[in-house]
Amino acid sequence: MSFLKDKVVVITGGSEGIGKALVEMSLRAGAKVATCSRSYDKLYMLQKSFPGKPLHILVTDVSNQNECKTFIESTIKYFGKIDILINNAGISMRALVVDSDIAAFEKVMNINFWGTVYCTKFALPSIIENKGSIVGISSIVGYRGTPGRSAYSASKFAMQGFLEALRVEMMQHDVNVLWVSPGFTTTGIRSAALNAEGKSIGETPMDESKLMSAEECAGYVMQAIEKRKRSMVLTLLGKATVVVNKFFPGFVDHYTKRFFFKDGKLIK
Repeated sequence: MSFLKDKVVVITGGSEGIGKALVEMSLRAGAKVATCSRSYDKLYMLQKSFPGKPLHILVTDVSNQNECKTFIESTIKYFGKIDILINNAGISMRALVVDSDIAAFEKVMNINFWGTVYCTKFALPSIIENKGSIVGISSIVGYRGTPGRSAYSASKFAMQGFLEALRVEMMQHDVNVLWVSPGFTTTGIRSAALNAEGKSIGETPMDESKLMSAEECAGYVMQAIEKRKRSMVLTLLGKATVVVNKFFPGFVDHYTKRFFFKDGKLIK
């Protein structure tokens, strides 16, 4: 990851999961890193584990436009520029549409979509100046709507549409825009997922020990940034889902129903 040396990398949601792995990987590669989270304690522990390293932290709720503005502006003041922005902060939701409160949908969209828009918009002038990269950590559900994750799917579809449009706009500035879609990864996002009332579920239906690690996922993200790719879909199942859904969406409808439901009840 020598391409990261002396680069200023901004990573939202860097206190745990993929975000934390990206922060650690960037610092070890010689980058200057700024990260944010809603948890001061987790950010403090992260900073404490890298004494003397160029790490700027700020408690930030990415669903708040003013807080995103402050985070980005403070990063530029601290390091002088931004080379890479990785929009990683996100939250999931696990509930059927018929049971869900609208407020829960709004919360997911505000964090996953608007958080990406806010941070990208404020960081854009510096990234253009440095011919850098803008990254969105998306999901396979950004290609294929998934039952029980309608809000999460919608937010990732929106993120990818925003980044795809931005990618073309930025071509004349030599700024690369890409989105990475992990499959099921050990991140804690399922435990923090919202229920129908918009409250944290606190548990996951998946066996996390069998999933891709956050560190492995972070490695793929960095490879995609270095190669200035357009997009990257991780895992064989994820790639197959995207391709098969494109040509045989009806088949995927039935397969998805069998995978996520049993006796009419959502099981995953």
